[in-house]
Amino acid sequence: MPRPVLAELSVGDVVATGAVELDRARLVRYAGASGDFNPIHWDESFATEVGLPGVIAHGMLTMGSVVGVVTGWAGDPGAVVAYQTRFTKPVPVPVRGAAVVEVTATVGAIDADAGTARIDLTVTHEGAKVLGRSQATVRL
Repeated sequence: MPRPVLAELSVGDVVATGAVELDRARLVRYAGASGDFNPIHWDESFATEVGLPGVIAHGMLTMGSVVGVVTGWAGDPGAVVAYQTRFTKPVPVPVRGAAVVEVTATVGAIDADAGTARIDLTVTHEGAKVLGRSQATVRL
């Protein structure tokens, strides 16, 4: 796939869409890699006792996974020079199967002088926004 060209982009263009599946095995692998063994990410009874709908995905796992839609579109993970988000809702992960997180990447702003585009991500699970103000700056 050819790399995107800044001059061919316009604010409002949807440049990529995708879905990320988060299952319990992925939560375990992420916990081991990150050192985040908070029981809300693996213990169903604990998670519900503290008021959650069940085991939830790590926020940083969700954040890190969805930016893959942007790096795939850009053709180079190093093209993402900044990335930020706000965590707005947890992503419950079922005992069997996976939680599917939907991602739409839209051009939010273009800075021709800097050679960058701000890509705004809409990130939802079952129709609810789970990340807010999710933005990646991509150098093209």
